[in-house]
Order: sequence, then C-alpha cells, then structure tokens
Amino acid sequence: MIRWRYGTVRAVRGGWSGCTEFEVDVEAREGEEAFSCRGLAYDELVGVPEEGDRVLLNCNAIAKGLGTGGYALVVAVPERLPADVDGPGHIVKARYTPMQAMRLAVDEDDSPHRAAVEACEDLEGMPVVVADLHSALAPILAGVHATVPGAKVAYVMTDGGSLPAWFSRQLDLLSDRLCTVVTAGQCFGGDLEATNVHNALIAAKVVGGADIAVVAQGPGNLGTGTVWGFSGTAAGEAVNAAAVLGGRPVASLRISEGDARERHRGISHHSMTAYGKVALASADVPVPDELPAELEGRIAAQLAELPERHRQVRVDSSGLVEAMEALPVRLSTMGRGLDSDRVYFVAEAVAGRHAAFLAKRPGSAPS
Repeated sequence: MIRWRYGTVRAVRGGWSGCTEFEVDVEAREGEEAFSCRGLAYDELVGVPEEGDRVLLNCNAIAKGLGTGGYALVVAVPERLPADVDGPGHIVKARYTPMQAMRLAVDEDDSPHRAAVEACEDLEGMPVVVADLHSALAPILAGVHATVPGAKVAYVMTDGGSLPAWFSRQLDLLSDRLCTVVTAGQCFGGDLEATNVHNALIAAKVVGGADIAVVAQGPGNLGTGTVWGFSGTAAGEAVNAAAVLGGRPVASLRISEGDARERHRGISHHSMTAYGKVALASADVPVPDELPAELEGRIAAQLAELPERHRQVRVDSSGLVEAMEALPVRLSTMGRGLDSDRVYFVAEAVAGRHAAFLAKRPGSAPS
C-alpha cells in the first residue's frame, strides 16, 4: 500500500505557507537503483527538514507518476523530531491514520467561537458558490472582485482531495483575497477548522465575516470515469447544505472545450451528476453569455437536462478574462491554462460574478 523509503535532504528549495520543498536523494532497496526527486514536508506535522537530514518518505506519488502530488512526502524526520505542542482542541482529523492530527474546531467546547457558531440559525441568504475542482477557486474570486471589489470571501475546503490545506499554493498566493479558509471534515490546516461543511459555512459567516463562501475540494480530484465514482459528488451535497442553512446556493458549471474526454466536453458529467442527481435543493446555475460556437448546441442540450428546480442565469462575462489574468496565480485545470480551455475559467468566473450580485442585492439577481 505504501512505498516506504529513506532519503537524505540534499538541498532545501524553499516552500510556501505550511510546506517545505526540497531535493532528496532516495536510498535504493533491494532490486532497485537509488534516485533523486522532489520532497515535501508539512511543517506542523513533521517539522522543517534541513540539508543533511535523513527522512522517512512515502514514495507512492513518485512511483505512480502523479501530476498533482508528484512529491515524496515526509512521514518523519526520525533523528530530529519536532517538539510536542500542547493546547486546546481535541478534534482528530485524518482519523486513525499514522498522521492523525489534533485540531481546535470552531464547534467544540474549547473553541472561543463555539457560542457564535451555535447561536447562528441560518446564513441569511449568503451566496455559497459550489465548485467541483480546486482550480475553480481563483477564477471565482476574480469574478467576485471584478464585480464587487470589497466583497469578503471565505473558502470552505472539503476533503475530496488533499487533506492538508497547506498543499495548495493557490491558498498561499490568494490569502489577501480571502477573509478566511475553513477546513471541513477530515481535511485540516485552514485558518478555522470545522467538523463538517454545515458548521464550516456557519463559521465562514459568523467568525470570518464572509459575504460569500466558496465550497470546493482541495487539490487532487478523484475520478474513475463512472457515473458516481468521483469526489465531486460532494458539490451536490454542498448545495443541499447551503440550502438547508438558509444560504443561496450558486452551482458553478465545469465546462470544457479543451478536454479530450467525451464525458467532460461541454458541461462535464461531474456537474450534470452533482447538480442533476445529488443536489436535491434548488440552486442558481450561472451560464456565460458567450460560449464557444462549436459547443453552444451541446451545452444548450445539457442545460435542458438539468432539473427545473434550478434557476439558470445568463451572466455577462465582459472584463473577466482580464480580471483572471491579473491574478497572482497561474490558472490551470487538468494541465490546461486559460489559452487552451478558456471557457472553463470563464464559467467559474461568472459564478463568482453572480454571487457578488447576490451579495450586493440580497434576494435578487440580474436577469
């Protein structure tokens, strides 16, 4: 199940918030050759590796050639363990794995935010943008702030992808555009921790002061090519959670003109399943006012298959490409950038724009 290897840190390359990246020389086991690769350590879990440290590694991602997580991950720095950290918080995340972490959740007894979270009866119409992929976060933020520059946006990270929020470089680079990051369920490492999406949304509002929340999994989407076998079904559940809490769900569409896989061309089957079958509550479904000519007929037919309970809204996309180009992150989804899959990013950005309209005028939206 795990390819355990020892390695020695050759050079520290740098890192970002919560992570240290380095070059590591991996020791050979019987029948194989030694090799070098990139390594990654989560500072709060294992400490900060230094040049010359011998480290215990999980090399599964290297062996399988994974693109998103192509690192040898540090399990421990055996000869230089980090100090114990004592403090409040007893919520265990990544439960019953060797890396289970104790975190202080907003909804537990020791939290200074528990009373506010418990007292919140509903979200009072707060727009909640739901997305399939982590790559949607940046264009959604661009759409929000191109429309209402001062809007406060919270990111609720679900546990369908990366469990540590620290793995996301985007969160580090976009931190000044987010009022808070709430890690829900089994994922951890946000500004706030919550036991599930429901209390994460409440915390986004009453603790983070958000005008808008964005709910999406962390980096590393899981998909099997089957109707139900993908981690993005959680997008439909997030629509339900937002609705039951009195929020205004906004279902962003995963649309592609660059994906060679038939099931993802036009509106991805992920969106069709999540919003057509999993989401039982109604949501606003923003659609860009301009679509690639070769996909217009296909997308129109797909939109017609969505349940009538959803409200499809055509949204002006003018200025959004420029807003996305001004972001401090490189836009990428499944290895494709803005030039090769423009409609994907525009579709996410118009969801952000629509949410901004709703936040500015609660209970209404442009026709």
